[in-house]
Amino acid sequence: MAILEVKNIEKHFGATKVLEDISFDLEEGQALAIIGSSGSGKTTLLRCLNFLETPDQGQIVVQGKKLFDAADPATQRESEVRKKRLHFGLVFQSFNLFPQYTALKNVTLAKELLAQEQPDYKSRKKEILGEIEAEGRELLAKMGLADRAGHYPHQLSGGQQQRVAIARALALHPDILCFDEPTSALDPELTGEVLKVIRGLAEQKTTMIIVTHEMAFARDVADQVIFMDGGLIVEQGDARQVIEHPQQERTRQFLSRYSEH
Repeated sequence: MAILEVKNIEKHFGATKVLEDISFDLEEGQALAIIGSSGSGKTTLLRCLNFLETPDQGQIVVQGKKLFDAADPATQRESEVRKKRLHFGLVFQSFNLFPQYTALKNVTLAKELLAQEQPDYKSRKKEILGEIEAEGRELLAKMGLADRAGHYPHQLSGGQQQRVAIARALALHPDILCFDEPTSALDPELTGEVLKVIRGLAEQKTTMIIVTHEMAFARDVADQVIFMDGGLIVEQGDARQVIEHPQQERTRQFLSRYSEH
């Protein structure tokens, strides 16, 4: 069974149809790359999956559980949105770190807030927070930032900030880790260090959706590729097949602009 099933998602902003009949499945342990020009609907799709936007039509199913159904108001209760977001970790383009907190605190904050809802939190507070901190340090070490735990965002490079953001997303153990063009705000020399981290996560079979303009990276790391244009899925399939041998003219035209020289 697919870990994620997206069925017939549509999204409108006023009279503009931003997503139209978007459907795809994602298996556990797979990496899916979504490519396409700016304005093709890629970011809106990620925002719908993270319940930052509400689709106008369609369904989102995770591990066989229907998280959203446009035809079922019971799946759209605002009180349930936060729980649903826990299924998806989202790494934004622009880091979105809290400037007043250290790298470690940025990683652990959400988990600390959730822990306060545990019935035994007061009696085990010190132990629980100690466990969360230890895990946060472990995640930073995994990102190559063990010696940056006490640094604030302004003391970190863009690549380091984005790696902190990845650690923060991983801290809540999401079913699916989503990246929205994670290197677009980085200088070219810093892009490689973030792509290396994502490549390592793919090798560890982390289930991921990656919106990216890095075509060679998508070809080499993703299991599947979806090409979007005008809010539609124009082509989808095996990553190397789609990028090296696209079947649709619109896909070929898009990829020709990113061809390697």
